Amino acid sequence: MSTATESIDQLAINTIRTLSMDAVQAANSGHPGTPMALAPIAYEVWANQMTYDPAAPLWPNRDRYVLSCGHASMLIYSMIHLAGVHEVDASGKSTGKKSLTVDDLKQFRQFGSKTPGHPEYKHTAGVETTTGPLGQGCANSVGMAMAQKWLASRYNKDGFDLFDYKIYVQCSDGDLMEGVACEAASLAGHLKLDNVCWIYDDNEITIEGDTSLAFSEDVAKRFEGLGWTVCRVDDANDLSALSKAIELFKQDTHGPTLIIVKSVIGFGAPNKAGTHGAHGAPLGEEEIAGTKKNYGWPNEKFYVPDGVEEHFTATLGARGAEAREKWEALLADYRKQYADLAGELDAILAGELPAGWDKDLPVFPADEKGMATRSSSGKTLNALAPNLPWLIGGSADLAPSNNTNLTDAGDFGPKSYAGRNLHFGIREHAMAAAGNGMALAGLRTYVATFFVFSDYLRPSMRLSSIMGLPLVYVFTHDSIGVGEDGPTHQPVEQLSAARGIPHLIVLRPGDANECVEAWKVAVTSKTQPVALVLTRQNLPTLCREKFAPAAGTAKGGYVLADAKSGKPDVILIATGSELSLAVEAYEQLTADGVAARVVSMPSFELFEQQDAAYRESVLPAAVKNRVGVEAGIRQGWDRYLGFEGTFIGMNDFGASAPYSLVYEDRGITTAAVVEAAKNQLA
Repeated sequence: MSTATESIDQLAINTIRTLSMDAVQAANSGHPGTPMALAPIAYEVWANQMTYDPAAPLWPNRDRYVLSCGHASMLIYSMIHLAGVHEVDASGKSTGKKSLTVDDLKQFRQFGSKTPGHPEYKHTAGVETTTGPLGQGCANSVGMAMAQKWLASRYNKDGFDLFDYKIYVQCSDGDLMEGVACEAASLAGHLKLDNVCWIYDDNEITIEGDTSLAFSEDVAKRFEGLGWTVCRVDDANDLSALSKAIELFKQDTHGPTLIIVKSVIGFGAPNKAGTHGAHGAPLGEEEIAGTKKNYGWPNEKFYVPDGVEEHFTATLGARGAEAREKWEALLADYRKQYADLAGELDAILAGELPAGWDKDLPVFPADEKGMATRSSSGKTLNALAPNLPWLIGGSADLAPSNNTNLTDAGDFGPKSYAGRNLHFGIREHAMAAAGNGMALAGLRTYVATFFVFSDYLRPSMRLSSIMGLPLVYVFTHDSIGVGEDGPTHQPVEQLSAARGIPHLIVLRPGDANECVEAWKVAVTSKTQPVALVLTRQNLPTLCREKFAPAAGTAKGGYVLADAKSGKPDVILIATGSELSLAVEAYEQLTADGVAARVVSMPSFELFEQQDAAYRESVLPAAVKNRVGVEAGIRQGWDRYLGFEGTFIGMNDFGASAPYSLVYEDRGITTAAVVEAAKNQLA
């Protein structure tokens, strides 16, 4: 390496460091130490290793860079600025402007800025996924790697390697302590995902102090046991060693790679300026001045020396532009030979659905015995799959119970990445986080487990909502209807908890045809995740000639059955398996001369999206007599029941017994609904 090259390398690295410390100081908030320590690693990846075009940050075959230790957000913001990553418009096209200017860096952590405290997907071009909750970026990267393998298996042809990108992750001690990262690492090792590299900053510091307080495992041995190739770099400032380790990753075809890099948090130049630099606090003006002096830096805020941005343009920019232009030419030739597949790719990248995706959806005949909504969901899923080729997903070891296997679609695994049935093992949290990673690649992905285990993946489901990813969560065994498995497996508070996540659409269909409509909502959603909450036990399939069409499901709530006059004295509101109880109660009340209405309310969220006139037509404000029935807790129901309404549901955990006995014991019965309605009228 020439002296001139060494000089520009160090100049760029110190620019990353000084921008990071200046931004944290200006905000008087944030983490300067980690970006300073990791600057050489980020520099090496961006300047010398990644294939990425800053002028086209959404180019489909770009390498991905994920900062899993999102508290070090100034690291990625500095890189985005110095690399000249372009801003994109709503359609994903470059505006020709910089994603982040120096003024944006000056607004770090300020209200409305493009540089929030942790990196946010879609908020800042150049950020591939929202990170901050530790371990999430690691687990997202496994989904990104799975997506690349699947895309390559379906769309790459001889002479047309359209998808061969790699994923680089910078992660910390905190990331590797989190269970979600270990789950994801186990999955990646099993799947032999040789396209993902985690670069672990082994700095032995967390917020409480030295990691030895709580973390003493041999990380290398753990990852070797998980099927990873492990490399070591003894000094984060050793660019040559970093380069060699990354080259080994690129050549390795056996599985994922972990590069363990030793760094000192707050570590500045090789003279260790600022070694005590705090993990989660600004350095202070005096220490910043001293650090800059050791760098030979002017004591100037947000200083970018001449030549640094040009260096990134000449390395990352030139390399990425050349690769992208070749790829675009390759895609143009591909269109001529594989027009249908190219059309699929266009739809995937645009977030659109293929023509006729819904042409084979079932219509279930009225049936008093009916079926469980987990069964009607499985039938619907298999009717969708042939007409939506990039619908892909699986379960946390419960596919036979969740009914999520796609017939004749093959299994995704190290022997063949072309399968559409994903097997996540008993790793709910990593499953959901990997699902987010796959959704970020444009695949229509679903993940599944028992509803009670939504608690295990809730942080990832919350991030689906924050990022606006249309991931589908298939939750079966939705209530005390689980029966003999007892209270550990019977969801009670989970419905309320799921409804508490902003932007998550929760759908609890009341029969087979509502389930079909719920899947339509899920598949057509573009910016919101959807949770389908489905029963284990059979539900009657309602006669839609007698009752209102199931299409009302899309509005969240609709009048299923009404008083003959159209002016009810009491309204029964129900979801899911309790809808049939409300229907039975309605028929008894009608026979007794009571003017009753049944409202099916499969989704509070969709109902709230309707205009006031529609909501009033379904739930007239003048009708105060209301009964809500759902095998969950009351929380959230008062918006529809008011102070005077009655709730038939749960206020305790379930019990181990046949489900009908549990319903009887907990007072969730037709008789209880009838009695509550008559008491309302009295």
